[in-house]
Amino acid sequence: MKPLTEQEIRAAFVNCTKGEAKRLTVPRDLADRPWGDLDYLGWRDPQAPDRAYLAVELDGGPKALVLRASAAAVGQARRSMCSMCLTTHSGGVCLMVAPKAGRAGQQGNSVGAYLCADLACSLYVRGRRDAGIGARLPETITLEEKIRRTVANLAAFVAKVTA
Repeated sequence: MKPLTEQEIRAAFVNCTKGEAKRLTVPRDLADRPWGDLDYLGWRDPQAPDRAYLAVELDGGPKALVLRASAAAVGQARRSMCSMCLTTHSGGVCLMVAPKAGRAGQQGNSVGAYLCADLACSLYVRGRRDAGIGARLPETITLEEKIRRTVANLAAFVAKVTA
């Protein structure tokens, strides 16, 4: 992924108003992010733990989504799988819900997906972050194919939000 600036990220939001995009929290460490290892930029809002955001480059330009994370169940220890990168976690996957873009979102319609709670799918796929024993199921496909699958899953999610 090519590095994005704060202005590019704010302008890329498709499922919130321009005013909301102007007020939301963007990471201050954009220059320090491992852009070469990222398929998308994902972050949680430190002031509002139930809010998350992601920005991805699709169709030649960035698209960004506002997400609402489900509350974690207390004592939940069952393993769940991220629907983007197919990494399994014990308590590290949560339902992220995105309001649909445009009129549908204004009417309250939304789309949800189970994602890595820390939004670090790219790093899990590449083995740069470890989710523990059994987190990555053995596969016969190459790393490049895993990356393409993750990007395709993400593109499908963004397409549902923008449809």
